[in-house]
Amino acid sequence: MEPPTGAALTVVMVCLTVVTGVLDAASFLTLGHVFTATQTGNLLFLGFGIARQGGLPVAATVISLGAFLAGAVAGARVESALARRRRPWFPVALLLEAALLVGAAVASWGTGAARGLTDEQRYLAIALMAAAMGMRNVTALRVGAADLSTTVETRAMTALVSGSVLGGDRRLGYGSHAVPRRLTSVGAMLLGGLLGAWLIGLGTRTSLVVLLAAVTVAATALLVPGLAHGRSADG
Repeated sequence: MEPPTGAALTVVMVCLTVVTGVLDAASFLTLGHVFTATQTGNLLFLGFGIARQGGLPVAATVISLGAFLAGAVAGARVESALARRRRPWFPVALLLEAALLVGAAVASWGTGAARGLTDEQRYLAIALMAAAMGMRNVTALRVGAADLSTTVETRAMTALVSGSVLGGDRRLGYGSHAVPRRLTSVGAMLLGGLLGAWLIGLGTRTSLVVLLAAVTVAATALLVPGLAHGRSADG
């Protein structure tokens, strides 16, 4: 079974993009100024931290980067192996991502703003979240949804303005129907960040925010077979 395509795939990838924003909000705001999805930011944070500027963490950033790469390796091996056997790799990858996020929620369970996280809980939660996002990046690359990487919006933002009436670049999509998709991608990341920050601002525990993200990813994975089946039936 192949992943859904067209509008169905767009809906799935937009949901996953919102989840990314929620997770990065949770990690950055509650786990010590570290991203678990946006590794470009972590590379810069690591440089700043090594230079001892800005009070940015080194250990947490290294853990996030390392776990992200480990998740990408695991994702590549698992997903490619399933694909070779003609197994449904896309929903399985999402379920594995959700399982890692549940693990991160459990690692930080029962902690709140008043008591805080121990270093062990914080590092384990960061590692599991980053591993999940490493696997997610492999999933997004394999499915190849245009302008919907689910974790990085720099290219989508550039293409959005360059291929719009403002930029007028036909090689970047001017005159096509790409603008709504790109705008939705960028908006989904912003929405996820706002939602995550809002939940944290309400005093929601990190574990519950991450668990909400895990449930969303799992629900999306369970929808995929139905979406793919519907596509096949339409064909």
